[in-house]
Amino acid sequence: MWKIALGFIAFAAVAMYVLMKSGGDIDLSGEKHGIEVPPPAASAASSSGY
Repeated sequence: MWKIALGFIAFAAVAMYVLMKSGGDIDLSGEKHGIEVPPPAASAASSSGY
């Protein structure tokens, strides 16, 4: 039984190391429910011609 736990910990450590080294943006804060949309540029609205 302890071998299974040790194997899981080793696998998780290797996986975290690989993900951190791959340059990916790892976010361990959980699910996000908000919509993150940047505000529209002011120049796009003024050049529409209306």
